[in-house]
Amino acid sequence: MSEQQLSDINTLRQRARTHVENGAVTEGYSANREEVLRLLNESLATELVCVLRYKRHYFMADGLKAAVAAQEFLEHATQEAEHADKLAERIVQLGGEPEFNPDLLSKNAHAQYVAGNTLKEMVYEDLVAERIAIDSYREIIQYIGDKDPTTRRLFEDILAQEEEHADDMADLLKDL
Repeated sequence: MSEQQLSDINTLRQRARTHVENGAVTEGYSANREEVLRLLNESLATELVCVLRYKRHYFMADGLKAAVAAQEFLEHATQEAEHADKLAERIVQLGGEPEFNPDLLSKNAHAQYVAGNTLKEMVYEDLVAERIAIDSYREIIQYIGDKDPTTRRLFEDILAQEEEHADDMADLLKDL
């Protein structure tokens, strides 16, 4: 196993001055930036579609178990919006532009916007969407590997919360 050589101070200082206009993207960035930006924008679309679906479910929840489900829907909508903000921020850090065009959101999102009519259908569709996000984010994490640790950590943090959301929805579904 070969040892990674650390750069000397003068080399670090000189490299920092080269292409300084690239901000956070230094010469050491080894991922395919365009592909990472595409994945980040698709994930941003996924999160925004989930926000909209959870918000609808929050307002439309009806029935005996509606109060508990509605609170979960609202909490998840808020957390999905936080995910979207973090993804958009990372896109900008990498020199890209976050895509918020409503006409493109459902086209680019991994998860679909399925409204559901009954409380059970709403919870089911939210669980399906969470499972899609979990699989897609896990694949993105594996794809990125060590080439972009900051983006990988962002996806790992989001993935952990999506797994919690799926657990919440699975528990709710059992009670309906």
